[in-house]
Amino acid sequence: MNVDKQLDVRGLACPMPLIQTKKAITDLESGQVMEIATTDAGAKADLSMWSKSSGHEFLDSKEDEGTYTIWIKKG
Repeated sequence: MNVDKQLDVRGLACPMPLIQTKKAITDLESGQVMEIATTDAGAKADLSMWSKSSGHEFLDSKEDEGTYTIWIKKG
């Protein structure tokens, strides 16, 4: 997957991963992909719901040893 921007919010608790993602996605153009790395287990659900309600596309997520990686395409 081609990633245009990476955001590392590991160690931050809810709602900070969502707030930082909202700020960071404004730097992207429509169709570009952002990769978010977080240790907040609730971030996947939060970012999935936010993506759909904001017109973005939640592409995928994975978990590896307590780090969740999430990909969102800007709408």
